[in-house]
Amino acid sequence: MGSRLLYGAHVRANGIRQHYLRYGGQGRPLLIVPGITSPAITWGFVAERLAERFDTYVLDVRGRGLSEASPTLDYGLDAMAADVAAFAEALDLRGYALVGHSMGARIGIRVSRHHGERLGCLAMVDPPVSGPGRRRYPSNLAWYLDSMRQARRGITVEQMRVFCPSWTEEQLRLRAEWLHTCDERAIVTTFDGFHQDDIQSDLPFVKVPSLLMVAGRGGVVAPEDQAEFTRLLPGLLTVQVPDAGHMIPWDDEAGFHAGLHSFLGTNLAAA
Repeated sequence: MGSRLLYGAHVRANGIRQHYLRYGGQGRPLLIVPGITSPAITWGFVAERLAERFDTYVLDVRGRGLSEASPTLDYGLDAMAADVAAFAEALDLRGYALVGHSMGARIGIRVSRHHGERLGCLAMVDPPVSGPGRRRYPSNLAWYLDSMRQARRGITVEQMRVFCPSWTEEQLRLRAEWLHTCDERAIVTTFDGFHQDDIQSDLPFVKVPSLLMVAGRGGVVAPEDQAEFTRLLPGLLTVQVPDAGHMIPWDDEAGFHAGLHSFLGTNLAAA
């Protein structure tokens, strides 16, 4: 079967150039917002599958991939959330599903609180629950920076395997090709924001059907965090993918799609 990728394009929204990939083109709109160092193209294998039922868009978050980056750009959570809202407005996406992974899940929560007019539902995939007075995000900033600096010099698949030992050859090759497009200032700001932004305070203001997907081996969302999300967001659907680490679709693609289907099948069945 051929690819469901229709095209890549740029749109000016929220005052910056935003790059995205579009897959499928039919059905209810679905927007994937990736994690801290994941350009849009690295989520292509997920988008291909979702494009069977949804008009699927994958966003290059500012400072990643082919979207705008600069020394003076605001890389904070509010700016990234405003980008998503402006992107949806520019493309006239209405009632769209937002599937956010890690950083993207935190962006989605902030979108839902402040820019929820066009949002139809929110899937939060293993969001960092760190914040003021909370335990730190388990990943180390140096892990990101070391791999990015090697990528800017030129990194081989085998060198990338040191950072992502469980990934397939294809996954490693794609990351080695695209990681250099991640702006270090964006990654540092986002990582700091994981510990400075109180995302839990946004949860009571989320008014759309919502899913929390938890990686069983990720160490990011603990049972007590899941309980807190459920308390702050009544009606929240929770799904655990037991054998996956934080990069859930990379570790257990079938489990990821099964968990997502249990949510999207209920809330986005109608095109």
